[in-house]
Amino acid sequence: MAENTTLNATVRAGTGKGAARAARRENLVPGVIYGGGEEPTPINVKFNELFKMLKAGHFLSTLLTLNVDGKEQRVICRGVQRNVINDLPTHVDFLRLSGKSRINLMIPVVFLNEETSVGIKKGGTLVVVRNEVELKVTANNIPDHLEVDLADVELGDTIHMSDVTLPEGTRPMIQDRDFVIANIAAPRGLTAEEEAEDAEAEAAAAAASAEAATEE
Repeated sequence: MAENTTLNATVRAGTGKGAARAARRENLVPGVIYGGGEEPTPINVKFNELFKMLKAGHFLSTLLTLNVDGKEQRVICRGVQRNVINDLPTHVDFLRLSGKSRINLMIPVVFLNEETSVGIKKGGTLVVVRNEVELKVTANNIPDHLEVDLADVELGDTIHMSDVTLPEGTRPMIQDRDFVIANIAAPRGLTAEEEAEDAEAEAAAAAASAEAATEE
C-alpha cells in the first residue's frame, strides 16, 4: 500500500464568506471535505503547510491523510482556488475516499538490479525518462511503487510502459501511446565504434556489388 502525506486541519466554526475571511486573516486557508457518504465538513488548514505541498507539485494526484482535530481521514484534493492577483491559495476542496474509490495518483518507479544489468555491465548508462507515472487506481489497492527489473536489459534497450507489470485494477492515465520509462544508453565511444563498423560494412557491401556489376 502506498504511503501518503499528512496534512493537519481544524474544523471551521461557521460557514460563508465571513468565516472564510476570518480564517485568511489568521493565515489559514478555508476548505471543505465532502463525499464518502458523510456530510460536508468545513475546515481550515495552515497556509504554510498547504503552500509547501502545492510547491512540491502533483498535489491533485497525491494521496493525503487529513488529520482534522485528531481524526484522520483519507482524502484526495479535488480543487484549489487561488487569488487572481498573486496566485496564492484561497480555498481547497478534499474528497473523502472509500475502499472502492477510483482515483488518479502519481506512483514512483523503482529500478531493480541496476548493478547486475547486462547492458550497464557493458558500459551502458541508465537514462530515466519517467521516475513516476500517473495511474488510475483503487483506493484500497494503491501500490507503493512500480518495479522495473534491469537484470536482463541489454545495451540500447528501451523500457516502455507495456513492459511494467501493474497491480490488478490499475491502468496508466496515458493510454493513447506506449510511452518510454527508461533506456540503457550506449557510451559515446561505443556508439561511434558501432557507427564506424556499420559504415565499413556498408562500404564493403557497396564495393562487392560494384565488382559484381563490372564482371557482368
